[in-house]
Amino acid sequence: MPGQAPFHADEHDLLLGYVSQQREVLRLTAYGLTDAQARQAAVPPSPLSVGGLLKHVTFVEQNWIDMILERERPATAEDDYADAFTMRADETLADLLDRSIAVGAETDRVVRAIADLGQRVPVPRGVPWYPQDLDAWSVRWVLMHLVAETARHAGHADIIREAVDGGTAFPLMAAAEGWPATPWMQPWAPAS
Repeated sequence: MPGQAPFHADEHDLLLGYVSQQREVLRLTAYGLTDAQARQAAVPPSPLSVGGLLKHVTFVEQNWIDMILERERPATAEDDYADAFTMRADETLADLLDRSIAVGAETDRVVRAIADLGQRVPVPRGVPWYPQDLDAWSVRWVLMHLVAETARHAGHADIIREAVDGGTAFPLMAAAEGWPATPWMQPWAPAS
């Protein structure tokens, strides 16, 4: 259930559990949407959409894993700041969700292979939003940053989703997980 991160005593499991939970909450905002709805910027004047936020968060998570591995990534269209937030006409929601799942699996694999979460992650130089007076973060810090980044954008996606069709977090979760209807919780269903 993405409503709560699972409890773990092991630090790897705990931090990865929170990253995974926030990633799933963000993906949940796309539950039941069409490609057109996932592209819809529903809160003018903002151009943000559920699909664009999902794409951005996946791109950012991949960048952080590349930084942990000190891996050069080939340039893509997503390197354009606006494109990284935009679900283009040639992209489908299914493809964005599949990419999110694949990047999440890579994050899990990479982090589990690191024995010491205090391992250094070099701070790239010349990036205005990165501190220039710090040489390295830790993998632990990167994971906490991913929790914060994903949670922030999941909140944005919640607002956009509600504006698109009225879907909100717990009814969407109830529908996605097959919860029975109760007097106080009706699973989300598409408008007839």
